[in-house]
Amino acid sequence: MRSVLGSDLPLIDDGVTIEHLLSHTSGIGDYIDESAGGEIDDYIMTLPVHTLTTAEAFLPMLDGREQVSAPGERFAYNNSGYVVLAVVIERMTGETFHDVVRRLVLDPAGLSLTDYDRSDDLTGDVALGYLDEDGGHRTNVLHLPVLGNGDGGAYTTAGDLHRFWRALVRGDIVSPETYRLLVAPRHHDEDEGKRFGLAVWLHEVADVLVLEGYDAGVSFVSSHDPAADATYTVIANSSEGAWPVARAMRGVLEARLGI
Repeated sequence: MRSVLGSDLPLIDDGVTIEHLLSHTSGIGDYIDESAGGEIDDYIMTLPVHTLTTAEAFLPMLDGREQVSAPGERFAYNNSGYVVLAVVIERMTGETFHDVVRRLVLDPAGLSLTDYDRSDDLTGDVALGYLDEDGGHRTNVLHLPVLGNGDGGAYTTAGDLHRFWRALVRGDIVSPETYRLLVAPRHHDEDEGKRFGLAVWLHEVADVLVLEGYDAGVSFVSSHDPAADATYTVIANSSEGAWPVARAMRGVLEARLGI
C-alpha cells in the first residue's frame, strides 16, 4: 500500500495492508477520535465541509496522526482506515471513489435509490438529518462532509439495503470466494456484542450480517439473514433515532432464530 500512497501520510506504518484497513486492525491514527469523549453534534471537521468532495481532499485531515498500535496487533474501529482505502481506490482507478462505487456496487446490485448526494443539493425526496438544539432542530449540513466518502455518507432506503444484501450474497458484487473472506469472523467485540469480518459486522452467534452506523443527524442498522433471505433495517434522520427500534428488531430476529 505504501507504493500507492508514496510520500503522503508518512506516519502510517509501511507494514499496513489493505486487509488491515478493512478489518480495523491497521493501528493508524484516526481523524475521528472516538475515545476523546466528545459529543456527536460537535463540529469535528478541521477542513471546510464544502471542500471534502473526493477522498484525496481528506488527506490534510488524515495527515500528522501517529500510529497507535502495530499493524495487526488489535481491533479498533477506525474511520481513517476507510478513507485511506478510498484514496487508494482513487489512485488505482483514476476515478473518484463515488464513481467506482456506482460502477462496481450500485449499478450491478440495482440500487437505483442509493447514491452519494451532495448535502447542499438534495432532491425533494431525501430526508434531512436533524440535531436537537435548545428545544428546536437544525440540520446536520455543517457537521459532515458535503459528499460522503469511504467511511460513510451514502443516501439509501430500506428497500435498497435489502437489494444490496441479496446482491452481495448471490455474487453480483463480489465473487463467492471474496464473499466468504468478507463474512469469515475475525474479531469479537464484547462491548458491542458482535463479531467482525472484513468490512461487515456479524451477529455474535448467528450467521447474520450487520451494517450499522451513526453520526450527527443520522443513524441506521441493517441486518440480513441469508438463510431466510430476510432483512431488518432501521434508518433514522437523527443521531439516536434508530436504536430503540433496532433493539426491538434484534429481539424479533433472535426469537425467530431461537437464540
